[in-house]
Amino acid sequence: MPGITTRSAGETKKIASILASETLQSKTQRSALVIALSGALGAGKTTFAQGFAEGLGIRERVLSPTFVIMKIYALQKRARKKHFIHIDCYRIHSPRDLVMLGVKEIFKDARAIVLIEWPERIRTLIPKHAIWVQFKHGKRESERILSFRQK
Repeated sequence: MPGITTRSAGETKKIASILASETLQSKTQRSALVIALSGALGAGKTTFAQGFAEGLGIRERVLSPTFVIMKIYALQKRARKKHFIHIDCYRIHSPRDLVMLGVKEIFKDARAIVLIEWPERIRTLIPKHAIWVQFKHGKRESERILSFRQK
């Protein structure tokens, strides 16, 4: 599948917002919807997370939880999903670190949408049904190429 090229942070957020809106419309799953955001530092992962949160109706400012590892946001009461969980694995040294934080239980929660930055660091824990989004820098400074795949 060819990638989607965005030419600004605003376009990256818009793509993420559309994806988030679609996830709220999807039928209930048996486990969490997991989206793994992979790419170099500054490639747009956090920008995507911000747009995704906006698409879910989250009003508070979303920052990458680099130092707290995980941030949980409540979704609107009408939504089929109840939680948006943003995880940043940049400072994680071993998948065991997240296991101790209860990530396996989170991945089983059908009411959760989980977005993970730096998922390569916990690859062995990522569910097989996860959606992977690869971010690459484009030819221009503000350009990003997003590729989507499911294992």
